[in-house]
Amino acid sequence: MKNPASGIFRSLGGFNYRVWIAGAFVSNVGTWVQRTAQDWLVFTQLTHHDASAVGLVMALQFGPQLLLLPWTGFAADHFNQRKLLIATQATMGALALALGALTVVGLVQLWHVYVFAFLFGSAAAFDAPVRQTFVAELVGDADLHNAVALNSTSFNAARMIGPAISGLVIAAVGTGWAFLLNGASFVAVLISLAILRVAELRPNARAHRSKGSFTEGFRYVWGRPDLKATLVMLFLIGTFGLNFPIFISTMAVSVFHADARGYGLLSSMMAIGTVAGALLGARREKPRFSLLLVGAAVFGLGCTLAALAPSYWFFGGALVVIGIAALTVTSTSNSLMQLSTEPAMRGRVMALRVGVALGGTPIGAPIVGWVANHYGPRWALGVGAASGFTAAIVAIFALLRRAPRPSRTGT
Repeated sequence: MKNPASGIFRSLGGFNYRVWIAGAFVSNVGTWVQRTAQDWLVFTQLTHHDASAVGLVMALQFGPQLLLLPWTGFAADHFNQRKLLIATQATMGALALALGALTVVGLVQLWHVYVFAFLFGSAAAFDAPVRQTFVAELVGDADLHNAVALNSTSFNAARMIGPAISGLVIAAVGTGWAFLLNGASFVAVLISLAILRVAELRPNARAHRSKGSFTEGFRYVWGRPDLKATLVMLFLIGTFGLNFPIFISTMAVSVFHADARGYGLLSSMMAIGTVAGALLGARREKPRFSLLLVGAAVFGLGCTLAALAPSYWFFGGALVVIGIAALTVTSTSNSLMQLSTEPAMRGRVMALRVGVALGGTPIGAPIVGWVANHYGPRWALGVGAASGFTAAIVAIFALLRRAPRPSRTGT
C-alpha cells in the first residue's frame, strides 16, 4: 500500500529541491518577521492607528508587480533563472538591512517606509515569476504540482513562525531588529542557490528574443478562457481579499485591544490554516479548476465569520479557515497555469498571474483601509468576503461555459 506521506513529500527526493526549500524556508521566516514588524511600525509607531497608511504601504510594495510587468515576464523567460534569483534575493536582503539600520538608530520616518516598500516591491516583482517557474527546473513537470504545494507549505510554515518571532523581537529589543533579522535570513537562500547541482537542473525552454514578446503573452492568455477566468478570480481576491495586514492589525488593535505579541499570534494562527491548505494541495495528484470554486467560496465564508467574530479566539479560528481557502486558490491557480502553459511562455504567463494577483493591491488596499478607518474593520472584512463570493460566481460561469477539451491537468 502506498504511504501517503511519501506522496506528499515526494519532491524532497531530489538534492536540488531539498537544498532550495531549506534555504527558502529560513528566508521566508525572515520575510514574515519583517512584514509583521513593518505593519506594526506604520500602524502603531509612525501613525496613530491609520489603516490607510498601512494600505498605502501595501500598494507601494505590490504595485510594481503590475507596473513592471512588461520586464518581469521577459526576464523570467529569457535570462538564467538561478542567476536572476541570486540578484533579486541579494537586493531584497540589502534593502531589509538598510531599513533596519534606519529604524534602530531612530531616524526612520513614514516616507522612508514608503520608499523602501516600493524598492522592495520592485525587486520582488522580478523575483516572483522566476522563483515560481524555477521550481520546474528543480523537479520537472511530473512533480511540479507537488513542489508548488510544498513551496507554499514552506512559505506558510514560516508564516506560522515569523509573526510570533516578530512580536517577541519587537517587544524585547524594538522593531528595527526585526528588519535586520530578515536581512540576515537572505544569506541562507543565497547559499542554497550557490550550492545547487547545476548539471542536474532541468532548464525550461528559453523564449527567443523578439519585439512584441510581452504582447505575445497577453495574446496567449486572451485565447485561453480557462486562464482568463483564473486571472479574474485572482484579481478579485487579490485586490479586495488578500489584505491581511489591514484586517488583522485593525481587528487586533481596534476591536480586541491586543499588543504586539497578540497581533503576531493572530498572524501565526492564520498561518496554521495556510499550512494545512498547502499540505492538502501536496496530497493531490493534480490540480483541478473546480478547486478554485471551492476555495473562493470558503474564502468568502471565512471572511464573513471573521467579520462577525465576537471574541479574539473566534477571530483566530476564522483566520484558520481563511488561510486554508486562500492557499487552495493561490496554489491551485499556480499549478494549473504552469502545467497548462507552453514552457517557453511560462515566465510571461506567471508574471501576468503575479501581476494580477498582487498588482491590484494599489487599488484594493487603500479602499479597504479607508473602509476600516471610516466604517470599522468588520466592514473591511466584509469587502474581503464579497471578493470571495464574487470570484466563486466567476468560477461557476467558467465551468458552465467550458467546452470539453483534452487537458493535461484535469478539470
